[in-house]
Amino acid sequence: MNSWVWIALFVLLPIVSSILTYLITSIRAERVAAERTRALSEAVAALETERTKFEHAVKGIEENAKRKALDEFLADLHVEERHYVREHRVLFVHRKSLVLQERVFFRNVPISNWVEHEIPIEEGADLNALAKTVSVFDALADGAAPGRATRMLFSKG
Repeated sequence: MNSWVWIALFVLLPIVSSILTYLITSIRAERVAAERTRALSEAVAALETERTKFEHAVKGIEENAKRKALDEFLADLHVEERHYVREHRVLFVHRKSLVLQERVFFRNVPISNWVEHEIPIEEGADLNALAKTVSVFDALADGAAPGRATRMLFSKG
């Protein structure tokens, strides 16, 4: 009987040790997989954060480029203005009127026709001040000096 115990021991010992080795190896593999999953999820979260930062940066750059392009476009717009005094003589009545003409340019290309206004004036009136108050594009000129032949439409900011 002693030989049967030794044979059973030789058969059972490798089976038990293989089962034990399998369990320990599978536990270790699960632990390594869990660590790699955690590291991968951290990397994905960091990558997602970088992607959102990049998207915000891209939006900011696009808005800045659009703003700069618009500012450059508006800087190229200007108003040409001219005015003169017209006299109407009907019998013995002399009437004077200020004729103000304006047009908008893009660089050196006119983009509008002459806009003409005729305003009756009294003797001794300040023609430059009157021309500035009647100007159609004066609101767009943003504080340009009166009497200038060419005014910038928008100031560079």
